[in-house]
Amino acid sequence: MRIRITQQQPEGALLNGEAWPAEGDEAEVPTAQGAHLVAAGVAEEVVDEPKSTRKSRARGGDSG
Repeated sequence: MRIRITQQQPEGALLNGEAWPAEGDEAEVPTAQGAHLVAAGVAEEVVDEPKSTRKSRARGGDSG
């Protein structure tokens, strides 16, 4: 699960054995851990925006 950190933690805080990411940084964590961090209010889930399926139409040129 991809999360974005929303709250800074005290110096020395760790996330999976690494220094806690800065506010606004993104991290990949196991789903259960990510859900817990989101529920605790220290992170938010990063959801990729679906690519637009809208197709552009070829514009017809002026003939004549």
